[in-house]
Amino acid sequence: MLLAAGSSSRLGRPKQLLAYEGQSLLQHSLQVALEAGTGPVVVVLGAKADEVGADLSGEGVHTVFNPEWQEGMAASIRCGVRHLQQVAPSVEALILMVCDQPFVSPQILQSLVKAHQDTGKPIVTCTYAGTFGPPTLFRKSLFPQLLQLTGDVGARSILKQYANEVEALPFPEGKLDIDTENDYQQMLSGNRTA
Repeated sequence: MLLAAGSSSRLGRPKQLLAYEGQSLLQHSLQVALEAGTGPVVVVLGAKADEVGADLSGEGVHTVFNPEWQEGMAASIRCGVRHLQQVAPSVEALILMVCDQPFVSPQILQSLVKAHQDTGKPIVTCTYAGTFGPPTLFRKSLFPQLLQLTGDVGARSILKQYANEVEALPFPEGKLDIDTENDYQQMLSGNRTA
């Protein structure tokens, strides 16, 4: 599940549409998710949905509009989980991604799945900059908790609540996400751990 509903207020323009390696950040993230081959991809849109979602297509790609996108990331997670349950009811887990982490690769997503299979842990997340963060895999048994999230803090509360059931994989490049013009310039300069 790829979250792309935010308004990018700190950046002042839709970060989903920033150019990266000949395509938008959102298209890049979608390509990564598809190349990982881990299942259908639900893209959650919100702010400027018509513009942001204009070029999203492909087999296994499902877009959904989150009418509550202004509430924050939790509303997008809830919207995406509900949509995923409709389009792929037999799915056993989901990987939560954000579109502003340019250095996520198909291999990282595949590593999350493998760690989940190898350890049996219901949550497999990435670690960078001394904290947990996306991309993060959640087993289906935790979908009800994802559907209860509120506010703009994402799923971090679930990671804390189930701390003993979390498998963590190092992903130092995950530290760079694009929230400001400076972040974008860091990415363009090739600095992978700004």
